[in-house]
Amino acid sequence: MANIDYAVKFLEEICKTPSPTGFAMAAIDRCEHEAKSLGFATRRNNKGGLLVDVPGKDASFRRLVSGHVDTLGAMVRSIDSNGWLKFTPIGGYMMQTVEGEYCQIFTRSGKTYTGTCLTTDPSVHVHPNARELERKPENMIIRLDERVSSKEDTEKLGISAGDFIAWDPRTIVTESGFIKTRHLDDKAGTACIFCALQAISEEKITPAHPFTAIVTNYEEVGHGASFVPEANEILAVDMGAIGLDLSTDEYCVSICAKDSSGPYDYALTNQLIDLAKANKIKYAVDIYPFYGSDASAALHGGHDLRAGLIGPGVQASHSMERTHRDAIEATSKLLVEYLKESKSVLNDYLT
Repeated sequence: MANIDYAVKFLEEICKTPSPTGFAMAAIDRCEHEAKSLGFATRRNNKGGLLVDVPGKDASFRRLVSGHVDTLGAMVRSIDSNGWLKFTPIGGYMMQTVEGEYCQIFTRSGKTYTGTCLTTDPSVHVHPNARELERKPENMIIRLDERVSSKEDTEKLGISAGDFIAWDPRTIVTESGFIKTRHLDDKAGTACIFCALQAISEEKITPAHPFTAIVTNYEEVGHGASFVPEANEILAVDMGAIGLDLSTDEYCVSICAKDSSGPYDYALTNQLIDLAKANKIKYAVDIYPFYGSDASAALHGGHDLRAGLIGPGVQASHSMERTHRDAIEATSKLLVEYLKESKSVLNDYLT
């Protein structure tokens, strides 16, 4: 039903493709190439997001399935007197999670440079407050792997304010089935969508209703799916949060009942739970306290949609993330079953 080897291979590939929010073109291109290779028609919206149209049996009801390939990243803010780069973060993350990380800098003229993220006082042998210095953007720099010692030296390389910075994902797939890498949020969810598309293509499955798979490129800044094609329902496939008293783990599909935007659709959430039970898919129902999705962005954009959210459990989200192939499998299977099932009816859940 769901080819997990395919999903993990595709996930590994897109994780290694730099795509900070606003500079996700290469990842979108890769997804479009994959969708076309599976035999699906594609198109782009004005923001550069990808739409994959899939026919279904009953066109009186239309679905949207959304994942995003834009990731946390940064942008050059200025160049200091040493030729080092000051930056502003893209997306919400702790500076501790990128301290010491390698990165790539993409100039507006098409050049790519490498560097390392450090604090302004990086050496415990020299700087008395190296350990105590607050890790915040003002105290962080990018040390370029170029012979620069002044602002002018760096400017001669063609680097300037507004250039994008992508963090090294450090993607590793272990023999024990773990995928540890940056940017599982939400390249893991996107891989699950493509796993479902691959199953539909290879197994000649006709979905119950036509749907459009949307790969968005501005989710991390809040407006990825704020404008979507006309439909009745949207299901976001994004990472499941793990921690504290939440039930989700790295081996299951997480079904979100509520996040920071409020509760998700009652009937749709119940349908997803019932499908997981009926197909013996390991799942957890959770509430994400500090979270928003493409589904909630669509609602905030004013669309009249029923909205739901599922995804593979991801440990240490917006840090050095990790999930397991079991979670990818569970999410992909649930997604396929959902697309095969006719729309849920609210009255069925109000007895």
